[in-house]
Amino acid sequence: MPITPYLAHQAFEPEVIETMSAAFVAACEALHLKAGDDPATRFVAEKVIELAQRGVRDPDELRTMTLKEFGLSNESCAPREWTQRLRMWPDGRRGQAKAQRGSA
Repeated sequence: MPITPYLAHQAFEPEVIETMSAAFVAACEALHLKAGDDPATRFVAEKVIELAQRGVRDPDELRTMTLKEFGLSNESCAPREWTQRLRMWPDGRRGQAKAQRGSA
């Protein structure tokens, strides 16, 4: 499962891991990211896992909610330039990016 490397020994039922993996892959595709060992994909995986921990179990809802975390609607895809901004978030500039997005 694509999300398994990001679980860090967290226990989930196999069906939930399958759901999280589907949502993770779909969110990465919408954000023009390849699932791999990249800080941006790790950040997406962390959001999917966080939402699943809160009880979200539908893969489409997980994808939608993950994209909303990045300021995107379910129907939109991120422009490729936007993906570069996402790559900055995991290194400590995440709060600044959210603050800038909120003031726009």
